[in-house]
Amino acid sequence: MYDKNTVYVIGHGKTSTDNAITERFKIFFIGFVIDSKTDEVIDVGCSTTIPTTEEFIASIFVGRKFDRFYKNIEENIIRRYFGSSQKAIVVAYKDALKKYREIKEKHY
Repeated sequence: MYDKNTVYVIGHGKTSTDNAITERFKIFFIGFVIDSKTDEVIDVGCSTTIPTTEEFIASIFVGRKFDRFYKNIEENIIRRYFGSSQKAIVVAYKDALKKYREIKEKHY
Protein backbone atom coordinates (compact mmCIF):
# COMPACT_ATOMS: atom_id res chain seq x y z
CA MET A 1 0.00 0.00 0.00
CA TYR A 2 2.81 2.42 0.84
CA ASP A 3 6.04 2.94 -1.08
CA LYS A 4 9.28 1.51 0.33
CA ASN A 5 10.53 5.07 0.90
CA THR A 6 7.79 5.86 3.40
CA VAL A 7 8.13 5.91 7.17
CA TYR A 8 5.47 5.91 9.85
CA VAL A 9 5.79 8.37 12.71
CA ILE A 10 3.36 8.79 15.56
CA GLY A 11 2.96 11.66 17.99
CA HIS A 12 0.70 12.05 20.98
CA GLY A 13 -0.91 14.72 23.10
CA LYS A 14 -3.21 14.79 26.11
CA THR A 15 -6.89 15.53 25.70
CA SER A 16 -9.19 16.95 28.36
CA THR A 17 -10.79 14.56 30.83
CA ASP A 18 -14.29 15.21 29.45
CA ASN A 19 -13.24 14.31 25.91
CA ALA A 20 -14.60 11.13 24.27
CA ILE A 21 -11.08 10.41 22.98
CA THR A 22 -9.79 10.34 26.55
CA GLU A 23 -12.53 7.94 27.57
CA ARG A 24 -11.86 5.62 24.64
CA PHE A 25 -8.09 5.87 24.09
CA LYS A 26 -6.75 7.71 27.18
CA ILE A 27 -4.61 9.96 24.93
CA PHE A 28 -4.73 11.47 21.44
CA PHE A 29 -2.46 9.87 18.83
CA ILE A 30 -1.77 11.04 15.31
CA GLY A 31 0.19 8.91 12.86
CA PHE A 32 1.87 10.25 9.74
CA VAL A 33 2.99 8.26 6.70
CA ILE A 34 5.81 10.32 5.23
CA ASP A 35 7.86 9.92 2.07
CA SER A 36 11.39 10.03 3.51
CA LYS A 37 12.88 11.25 0.22
CA THR A 38 10.53 14.21 -0.32
CA ASP A 39 9.31 14.72 3.28
CA GLU A 40 5.74 14.84 1.96
CA VAL A 41 2.92 13.61 4.19
CA ILE A 42 1.22 10.79 2.27
CA ASP A 43 -1.42 9.75 4.80
CA VAL A 44 -2.61 10.57 8.30
CA GLY A 45 -4.57 8.59 10.87
CA CYS A 46 -5.53 9.57 14.38
CA SER A 47 -7.41 8.40 17.44
CA THR A 48 -10.74 10.09 16.91
CA THR A 49 -14.25 8.95 17.65
CA ILE A 50 -15.84 10.45 14.51
CA PRO A 51 -14.56 9.57 11.02
CA THR A 52 -15.15 13.13 9.76
CA THR A 53 -12.78 14.41 12.43
CA GLU A 54 -10.00 12.13 11.23
CA GLU A 55 -10.62 13.14 7.61
CA PHE A 56 -10.60 16.83 8.52
CA ILE A 57 -7.34 16.54 10.46
CA ALA A 58 -5.78 14.58 7.58
CA SER A 59 -6.77 17.33 5.15
CA ILE A 60 -4.62 19.79 7.10
CA PHE A 61 -1.48 17.64 6.75
CA VAL A 62 -1.67 15.46 3.61
CA GLY A 63 0.42 16.86 0.79
CA ARG A 64 2.43 19.11 3.10
CA LYS A 65 6.14 18.78 3.82
CA PHE A 66 7.09 17.32 7.20
CA ASP A 67 10.74 18.30 7.38
CA ARG A 68 10.30 21.33 9.63
CA PHE A 69 7.76 23.01 11.89
CA TYR A 70 5.21 25.07 10.02
CA LYS A 71 3.62 27.77 12.12
CA ASN A 72 0.84 28.07 9.55
CA ILE A 73 -0.18 24.45 10.19
CA GLU A 74 -0.53 25.24 13.89
CA GLU A 75 -2.44 28.42 13.01
CA ASN A 76 -4.62 26.48 10.59
CA ILE A 77 -5.56 24.01 13.34
CA ILE A 78 -6.36 26.85 15.74
CA ARG A 79 -8.33 28.78 13.11
CA ARG A 80 -10.30 25.84 11.69
CA TYR A 81 -10.59 23.06 14.27
CA PHE A 82 -12.94 23.77 17.16
CA GLY A 83 -13.08 20.39 18.85
CA SER A 84 -11.87 19.90 22.40
CA SER A 85 -8.76 18.13 21.06
CA GLN A 86 -7.38 21.26 19.38
CA LYS A 87 -4.35 21.63 21.65
CA ALA A 88 -3.71 17.87 21.62
CA ILE A 89 -3.48 17.94 17.82
CA VAL A 90 -0.86 20.70 17.92
CA VAL A 91 1.13 18.89 20.63
CA ALA A 92 0.92 15.57 18.75
CA TYR A 93 2.09 17.30 15.54
CA LYS A 94 5.12 18.75 17.33
CA ASP A 95 5.87 15.41 19.00
CA ALA A 96 5.74 13.51 15.68
CA LEU A 97 7.87 16.17 14.00
CA LYS A 98 10.54 15.81 16.69
CA LYS A 99 10.58 12.05 16.16
CA TYR A 100 10.74 12.45 12.39
CA ARG A 101 13.75 14.74 12.66
CA GLU A 102 15.50 12.16 14.84
CA ILE A 103 14.73 9.43 12.30
CA LYS A 104 16.06 11.55 9.43
CA GLU A 105 19.29 12.30 11.30
CA LYS A 106 19.85 8.70 12.29
CA HIS A 107 18.77 6.81 9.18
CA TYR A 108 18.77 9.14 6.18
